[in-house]
Amino acid sequence: MFVRAYLRASTDEQDATRARGQLKAFVAERGLTVAAWYIENESGAKLARPELFKLLGDAQHGDILLVEQVDRLSRLTSADWQRLKAELAARHLRVVALDLPTSWSMATSTIDEFTGRMFEAINAMLLDMLAAVARKDYDDRRRRQADGQAKAKAEGRYKGRQEDTERNTAIASMLKAKQTWTTIQHATGCSRATIAKIAKRQTVV
Repeated sequence: MFVRAYLRASTDEQDATRARGQLKAFVAERGLTVAAWYIENESGAKLARPELFKLLGDAQHGDILLVEQVDRLSRLTSADWQRLKAELAARHLRVVALDLPTSWSMATSTIDEFTGRMFEAINAMLLDMLAAVARKDYDDRRRRQADGQAKAKAEGRYKGRQEDTERNTAIASMLKAKQTWTTIQHATGCSRATIAKIAKRQTVV
């Protein structure tokens, strides 16, 4: 049984690794270690996520898929969530989420078969519920955002998303000074994808 940790953030500006410490602490308390990390900056509303499917491809029977929250795994539509669940079931992956305490028992190999099946049934129901809540939250936020943008456009105030030029200038300077990407992340709170984008700009220039 391997623990495979999945970390996701929606945009390049967000730090997908933010919850790494929490996941490490969780497995350490149970005498486990994370065998592999899968980290990406992709929308949870998309099923086609490279690192998630790399995890599914690497997974073996009975492995644990560990996430901070269910919405890190899914903000999917009902149809896409059913597709993802079928992939998880085909590989007999145990989904453990820090925000779903009933799933924590799945991070052990000491439970008997009956108890394990009971918890699997309970967790399946709760995962469905939390996935539906996560999708509703996503749809609600998108609707509010669209309403706000429409109002701002009507009033001539909408300028679109603005780049954080001060932060990006600092990142560019740190790259020129040969600072490591990890150091830059810690100093600025940006994602590795953002650093890569700025590094590419420098290469082009």
